[in-house]
Amino acid sequence: MTIKDFIGRVGYYFNLMPDKEDEHEIVRQISSGVSFKGAQLWILIFAIFIASLGLNVNSTAVIIGAMLISPLMGPIIGMGLAVGTNDLDLLKRAAKNFGVATLISVLTATLYFLITPLSEAQSELLARTSPTLYDVLIAFCGGAAGIIALCTRGKGNVIPGVAIATALMPPLCTAGFGLATGHFLYFLGAFYLFFINTVFIALATYMGVRLMHFHQYEFLSPEGAKKAHRYLMSIVILTMLPAVYLTVNIVRQHIFDNNVRNFIKTEVAQRGTQIISNSVERDSLKLRIVAVGREISEERRTTAEQHMEQYGMAGFRLRIIQGTQSDSLLMLNSQLNHLNINHESDRQKLMELSAENATLSQQLSEYTRLEQLASAIRPEMATLFPLVSHFSLSRVTEVSRDSTGTCSYVAAIIKEENGKPLTTTEFGKLHDWLKTRIKADSLLIVRQHN
Repeated sequence: MTIKDFIGRVGYYFNLMPDKEDEHEIVRQISSGVSFKGAQLWILIFAIFIASLGLNVNSTAVIIGAMLISPLMGPIIGMGLAVGTNDLDLLKRAAKNFGVATLISVLTATLYFLITPLSEAQSELLARTSPTLYDVLIAFCGGAAGIIALCTRGKGNVIPGVAIATALMPPLCTAGFGLATGHFLYFLGAFYLFFINTVFIALATYMGVRLMHFHQYEFLSPEGAKKAHRYLMSIVILTMLPAVYLTVNIVRQHIFDNNVRNFIKTEVAQRGTQIISNSVERDSLKLRIVAVGREISEERRTTAEQHMEQYGMAGFRLRIIQGTQSDSLLMLNSQLNHLNINHESDRQKLMELSAENATLSQQLSEYTRLEQLASAIRPEMATLFPLVSHFSLSRVTEVSRDSTGTCSYVAAIIKEENGKPLTTTEFGKLHDWLKTRIKADSLLIVRQHN
């Protein structure tokens, strides 16, 4: 079989022309769905109310029902057909009705969210505020399936499926929510998603009409045709650019999250230890991990921190909360569950605040420990070193003059009997005994003179 025969065989299976319906009937059907008046307008208004209710109560089933009712696909496909056939009259009529339908939809949704007592943004609503390149692909593929179904026999359930997949109604309702509540970023994000759906459904319709060789009206001049096509391509490219940028950020975040999970699984997790939660602080370059069970050693933590660069976390520091700190976090988590605090961001913030509180409590307990130790060893000091009349303990942080580093140690300030200072041997014994008694890594004894 030659390449030409192979291409001919493939073309036989993918050829749309044998299934194409009468072109005049297709144009008449699409043109009739462009107008919004009377029943079509009322259906649109009620569909907007239903979609707004679905977003308000976070019901996917209600939102799907609203998308099936909505007649918004009509003028969008009409604009794509008009551009594909160079029908300027149809394009003007479709664009006008599309503008009217969009305005009425946003105003209806805004009115609903102004009067509803439920003003919290649910997950179904928030999902319509950050469009990506995937929404571009969905709109284009949905529009392509829709125009093929409209132009060929055996449509089946394609059109209802396209209405659900491209989701024209929810973004308009979310835009209305943004206006009603003053969240203009919600409005911009949702309206941008609606604009993406509009442009790429129309683009798919335009390409489908051209591929199926619809009769085209002639422009008054070739320059006019070229200018119209340039405008069309400019709109398509400008619409895609923000979505591409958002998609790149989402992909990067997904890769980073996977790297964090792999890092914890490979470098931190160990038998007998359970990782309860983790959080990333990008501003301060910290990865916080809450663990219970067998304690993760400082050596393992240091080694894991040195390997963070291999997981795309160069410059990050690893903070492991465990022991009594993690016990307090587990108690807080249990209380949060009891209080039904389900929003993940709120839960995470409270967990992080508890971790900070645990750190401060640990630091405070260190200072309190020294005070308690001073009181406990006073009788021993009087017996072993009677020449020491007064002493105190405190933790000191020393900073170098050039700010290249800091060190922390325990300082013991002693006052000796008048005229009876400790000998060098006695002073050495005092240092060794006191360091062992208070369990200090480093100790500095300061003699206070009268």
